[in-house]
Amino acid sequence: MNKEFLFDLLSTGSVSGNEAQIEKKIYDYMQDRADLVTVDELGNVTAALNPEADFKVLLAGHADEIGLMVTSVGGDGTLAVTNIGGIYTTTYPGHKVRIHTKNGVIYGAVANSRDTAKNGDLKASDLRIDIGAKDKEDALQYVDLGDTVTFDTDVRELLNNRITGRALDDRIGAFIVMEALGEAKKKGASVGCYAAATTGEETTGNGAFFTASRVKPNVAVAVDVTYTSDNCGISEALTGDIAVGKGPVLCNNPSVHKKLNLILRDCAKKLGMEVQTEAANGHTGTDGDTMHLTGIGVPFALVSIPLRYMHNPDEVGSLDDIQNCIDLLAEFFAACSEGMDLKPF
Repeated sequence: MNKEFLFDLLSTGSVSGNEAQIEKKIYDYMQDRADLVTVDELGNVTAALNPEADFKVLLAGHADEIGLMVTSVGGDGTLAVTNIGGIYTTTYPGHKVRIHTKNGVIYGAVANSRDTAKNGDLKASDLRIDIGAKDKEDALQYVDLGDTVTFDTDVRELLNNRITGRALDDRIGAFIVMEALGEAKKKGASVGCYAAATTGEETTGNGAFFTASRVKPNVAVAVDVTYTSDNCGISEALTGDIAVGKGPVLCNNPSVHKKLNLILRDCAKKLGMEVQTEAANGHTGTDGDTMHLTGIGVPFALVSIPLRYMHNPDEVGSLDDIQNCIDLLAEFFAACSEGMDLKPF
């Protein structure tokens, strides 16, 4: 695992709709690690091995993150915003932020007060960001409407090989699929192997649609994060007993392909790797839902990394889980063959 590159990605702003910087880093990184690297009109980066092969396997992890967008500037020079994706509005007041402008990052402070702290119905439109501007005209010299905003945070290493930072969801997924492709090359995978860092998952899902529509995969795997039931997590009754540090998570879901799950379990068994299982109804809420409905239909599986405090500035995950996910998916690439029979009977 290239931890330095992972931490670089986690330090890069990539609010949905503004992913070009992080996608360019992935594009450059994969140049000598794949047979072909492409970028499409939305900025989706897809790296491929054996692009001439007829049978294609697509892994997708989304590179975008949740955040804010500047909607207007007040007479006093403060910025009004709206949410991009499923933010927790109450995590913003009193914190430092970065505004990503065409001329680079400028910094701001989200206003807070006792009244704000008591507001149980706080909305993104209630937030105001102080960038130090004298007035509206001054602010508009530096900021444009539509500029995106992220927390001014760092990625940090914790005890027991765990990390914390904002938007591990799902930049660790984008990292994993690219690293898995590199490992699949070493394993001699023979099918068409495709790894995509998609855009727009937190908002529109258009990145996964563009990618899968162009690749036309025979099978796909969405690589994302999932809630845990440990340490302030969700109830085990909702999806199962999931914990950080106990391995990749496979999903039993009406739309997830059962035979692909069996292949993934066989790969884990071959590696001597423990995997966890979550059970969920309805849509998965990932790029898998979108890829599944492209072309004539794409069988897909979902592999997730356990994540505490999702959509907060202090998400917590495990480097061990990330490495295990890379190894599992590289083995999956190698296990796929053109003669795979995915029909249930």
